[in-house]
Formats: sequence, C-alpha cells, structure tokens
Amino acid sequence: MRLRDLLYGATVIIVTLLVWRISVNSFHIQERARDIQRIFSVHEISRVSTTTPAASPKCKLSKVCPIDHFAFQITSGAADVVGPQICFEGKIVMSGVINNVGPGINMVVVNGENGTVEKFSYLNMLIGKPEDILAFLKDIKPGMIVLVASFDDVTTKLTDEMREIFDALGSTMIKSIKHRDSWVFAGGAGTNEKSPFEKVAVSDPTSNIYEGWPEVVEIGGCFPRKI
Repeated sequence: MRLRDLLYGATVIIVTLLVWRISVNSFHIQERARDIQRIFSVHEISRVSTTTPAASPKCKLSKVCPIDHFAFQITSGAADVVGPQICFEGKIVMSGVINNVGPGINMVVVNGENGTVEKFSYLNMLIGKPEDILAFLKDIKPGMIVLVASFDDVTTKLTDEMREIFDALGSTMIKSIKHRDSWVFAGGAGTNEKSPFEKVAVSDPTSNIYEGWPEVVEIGGCFPRKI
C-alpha cells in the first residue's frame, strides 16, 4: 500500500506541475500575441497616416506635371464672340467668363522661378496705341514665362518690332501670322530658345468654320521652371 500511495502522490504532483507549466506558457503566448497585434496595429496606423493623396492633373491636362514644371493650358478665342482662356497651375487667369479678355493679344506674364503671376492684360490690337503695346512687351523681363491667346485679330496694330519681341520669346510662327489667324503660344524671356508650345489656325475663306474666322486652337502641357 505504501508503494501504491507513493506512486499516486508522485503522479498527482507531476500532473499538477504539467498543468501549471501549460497555464504559464499559455499566458505568455497570449501576451506575446497581444504584443504582436499591437505592433501591427501601430504599423498600420502609421502607414495610413503617412500616405498622401495622389496629385491630380491641373488645367485639365491628362497627366500630373513634374515638380520642376508648371501646368498650363491656353485656348484661343472663337471668332469675335467667345473669348480665349488661359489656365496656369490649375487657376483660370483670363477668360470670357471672368470678363478680363479683349480683342487682340491676351497675355499672362509669370515669374518663371516661383510661378507667381506678375501681370496679365489684353493688348488691344484693333484700337490700342502701338506705343502702349510696345511698352508692355518691352517690360517683360528675363526669366518670365508668357502665355498668349488671340481673340478676334492680332495683326491690325502688330508692328515688325513687336513681332521681333515675340520671336525673341521663342515664337516660330509670329512672323507669318496674318489677319484673323487663331494663335496660341507659351514662351520664355531671355532663353534664346524656340518654344515647342505654339499653334496657329490660318484664316482661309475656303475652310473657316466661323464665317470670317478659323477654328479655335489650343495648347497645354508642362512648362519648365526658369531656375
């Protein structure tokens, strides 16, 4: 009987120790699981909070411009009825809706380094004073970006000296523009480079879609900063 009692007592002790060990391990496993869960939860919160929304294209472009470029879009006027529109970095600077456009050359001048709109105006090529138009053009300083849209006609007061200024701004078509041609252009002052951003619709009685005026022309893209 004594041996049987000893074996029984030993068995009870072993079983008790095993149950205690399992309980302790289970507690540590649960604590470890909670720690892992907290780590992943913090990581997920951090990941979500540091994610920034994707940038959207500006001025109705099909893509987002690089950080060292400015987004723009220019649309010429339709005949002498619907005014042109000039958009820069997502903002409409000039348009018929805003009511700050006019017959002739509509122009926005932008600081090519920081993107600040320095000035905008329309140069009235129908009844404007040539000396005032010339003074505005000569005041465009190196490093400036110019955005240009025609409305009605740009040639009535357009002199050879004015054409030379636009040529220096990078235009390749200004010297051939004629009466009532539709014209849009984006260039830079002081670069001595020809701009890829320019388009002309020639006024032709056989193909004009607005009686005496040609179709609307439009350009848009990403203009490099002048740094």
